[in-house]
Amino acid sequence: MVAVIVTALAFDFFNGFHDSANAISTIVITRTLKPGQAVVLAGLANFVGYFAFGVAVASTIGKGVVGVEYITLPILVAALLGAILWNIITWLLGLPTSSSHALIGGLVGAAVAASGLKVIIMAGLGKILLFILIAPVLGGLGAIVFTNIVLFLARGAKPAPAARWFKRLQLVSASVYAVAHGTNDAQKTMGVIALALLAGGVNATFKLDSWVVFSCYTAMAVGTMLGGWRIVRTMGTRITKIHSMEGFCAETSSSIVMLLTAHFGIPVSTTHVIAGSIMGVGTVEHAAAVRWVTARRIIWAWLLTIPCTAACSALVLVVTRLFTG
Repeated sequence: MVAVIVTALAFDFFNGFHDSANAISTIVITRTLKPGQAVVLAGLANFVGYFAFGVAVASTIGKGVVGVEYITLPILVAALLGAILWNIITWLLGLPTSSSHALIGGLVGAAVAASGLKVIIMAGLGKILLFILIAPVLGGLGAIVFTNIVLFLARGAKPAPAARWFKRLQLVSASVYAVAHGTNDAQKTMGVIALALLAGGVNATFKLDSWVVFSCYTAMAVGTMLGGWRIVRTMGTRITKIHSMEGFCAETSSSIVMLLTAHFGIPVSTTHVIAGSIMGVGTVEHAAAVRWVTARRIIWAWLLTIPCTAACSALVLVVTRLFTG
């Protein structure tokens, strides 16, 4: 059980490390903040979610994907190791894939390898799979609408003063986005640790102890503060060219989508939402401004995350059983 908790917190750390680009890519690329300043801002804002929002997403992950009665501690270890392995592979490739869906894929793969397809709660998993498509579309459509509104309101403004104002607004939008990111992603690991406490006999029912909530937000915040440059570059330069106005619109649209889905307990991918929003902003100014080759590569990574992570975690479980008997 201790191994599961430590591995879960390590996953949360890597989640923040891997996904820090989502919150800071636009403010770094537009030079609103230096990279060091941006990651500290994102890390602190991640932690605000601990005080501001509920834990509906954690409950969905813990009770809505795989039957609780089938969960064992070895399954949870395999699920987490499979998710971490996929995160490391995609980080090395510079692909902004979803740590959230990696965790879900790992949980499903390990549980199915142990007990078969009967373990899956199809209603919960189906909702998550559906929002792989819906979440980035909502982010993109929201960004298109918001960008058009901003362009209308800012018509006739002089470029230099407008740029200064949008840089200030970006500080607000990036902070809100980081809060939404922490709220959504840290809760997923909370659900796994709560399952470990249940499977290990510490708790008689599935519940989220305060120390679990606090430790998951802390690990996420520290990981975000130490996040790397590889994915920042992909998000900020290789999808479409980002300026302060585009960054503000993309972050605002993404924040609205993520806070709404977190409120309703839908575990969406923060990576998918912000990437969809950046694509949406790019299409407003000119569809050709979006580098669709990069976008297609990212979308393929999205679609492959759950099955690939499921395969990784199933392999980890099989290998573990071979060595442990």
